[in-house]
Amino acid sequence: MAEFDTIIRGGVVVDGTRMPRYRADVGIKDGRVAKLGYLKPHQANKVIDADGQFVAPGFVDLHTHYDAQLFWDPYCTISSWHGVTSVVIGNCGFGFAPVKAEMRDRAMLTMTRTEAIPYASMKAGLPWDWVTYPEFLDSVERRPKGVNMLPFVPMAPIMTWVMGLDEAKSGRMPTETETKEMCRLINEAMDHGACGWSAQRFGKNSVQADYDGSPMVTDLMHDETALALARVLGERNEGFIQMSYIPDASKYEGDIQDHTEKHFEELATAAGRPILYNAIAINDAHPERFRRQLHWIESCARRGIRVFGQSATLEVGFVFTFKDWNLWDDMPEWREVTTGPIEDRLMKLSDPERRPGLRKVDEMTGLITNDVRDIFILECKRADLKKYENLTVGEVARRENKHPVDAMLDIACADGLNTDFYTPPINVRNDYLKEMVTSPGMAIFGVSDGGAHTKFFSGGRYSTEALIKMGRDNDILPLEEIHFRLSAHPAMCAGFRNRGTLVEGNWADVVIYDLNRLAIKPMEIVHDFPGGEWRRVQRAEGYSTVMVNGGVIIENGRETGTTPGKLLRQGG
Repeated sequence: MAEFDTIIRGGVVVDGTRMPRYRADVGIKDGRVAKLGYLKPHQANKVIDADGQFVAPGFVDLHTHYDAQLFWDPYCTISSWHGVTSVVIGNCGFGFAPVKAEMRDRAMLTMTRTEAIPYASMKAGLPWDWVTYPEFLDSVERRPKGVNMLPFVPMAPIMTWVMGLDEAKSGRMPTETETKEMCRLINEAMDHGACGWSAQRFGKNSVQADYDGSPMVTDLMHDETALALARVLGERNEGFIQMSYIPDASKYEGDIQDHTEKHFEELATAAGRPILYNAIAINDAHPERFRRQLHWIESCARRGIRVFGQSATLEVGFVFTFKDWNLWDDMPEWREVTTGPIEDRLMKLSDPERRPGLRKVDEMTGLITNDVRDIFILECKRADLKKYENLTVGEVARRENKHPVDAMLDIACADGLNTDFYTPPINVRNDYLKEMVTSPGMAIFGVSDGGAHTKFFSGGRYSTEALIKMGRDNDILPLEEIHFRLSAHPAMCAGFRNRGTLVEGNWADVVIYDLNRLAIKPMEIVHDFPGGEWRRVQRAEGYSTVMVNGGVIIENGRETGTTPGKLLRQGG
């Protein structure tokens, strides 16, 4: 009998511990790293040639929305194409359990706007062989999985289950009995494997609204409720919390960011556990924003308060049409005209009486674009509109003497909302990126939103972009630090067990790649979702092998058909 199932031979190991790289073979047995050093080919059943390549731990993505997609795509693409071997699902308080049978359709509708997951795909792809959260985990356990999955218990289904949808959306404070029941359900979920709880809390003008434009249930969660739920983790002394939070300015005096910081610190103190703050993002035109966030995270670290900043490290640009666009939801005027069937959207976006409210360009900046004038017109479907292609909205506005919003919407409406627009990234300055990722607060890489916004975003490429942009093409971080930040750092923050570093005894989640060949392929449209739906994807080049628990899931950019991934209950 061979000593090893697999030997990865001749590569340069960057093990994720921050130790210097070294040349070694990696022997894998029963899904784990069994031996590192110089090994003989005859000692293994299979030998993978890694000569001229780096061998590193698989990447850990703490912020995904693959809760639906995992049921029809065991590899959670596009993430696994880019070397991600473990994902956390159930982020932002959104998910599909617990959900009563009569509320299943409503639960799916909830995800169509806030995370832009196609309804037809969920309707065709979700098996709905569960009602409770423990039953949901059992269903995930039964499914073939190409990657490992660590699950949050999302608070929107919990609040809806306990209070009823209408009451949960009323914004009232839960009763003491209702709060106790929420705490009981979190305990039950964690007893069966949840890693903690999550919530998006963006207030009544949520930037990620429900399908009908109303706030999500968790958007209206009270601070007192969040603190009560945090104490559940303190009593258990396990788990962590992921939360996005924009306080309602009408409820608080003074600086809103001051209140945000105070509340997160209170949560961390109540829980005694890590709290993931979403999100630190660079805006090249407003560097004071991310600097303030970083200084606060650094201050928390100095004071022993476990608040960690998740950071958008990739350049964020969007390709979209107004058939699907929803990321200006924090403006009531835009939220109103981009809800409803396509025919309604077209009518409202064409309405001259609504245009004055939509022209508030200054209020529509900072998250997606700093100036609507910079948006590109990529492709028009009508022949007579082709003349606008490859121009910016600002250029068209000047030529036609129109307000930029009118220029953009006149083209979109004339084209039946089929025009493809592109918002260029607002975070391209490498000096700001270096400032963020070298901060003592150690921003967590990611916020990929994998599985969400599939028709205009491809954040699952963040790991490849980090290696290229920070490690190969610019002197931002050494490769040893990048691999620590892509794997070990998020694994430690989230409580993954025996993952994130390539050391003997750990699970063999491994990426093998040629740094010189590493590339992100152009965006393409693929029709591979259930229900006849499509999505935009970006594949990777340069990864020869991606392994999960010792099994090869990706070989030269393609899935192998093997599904060695695991549901990591309580971290694995």
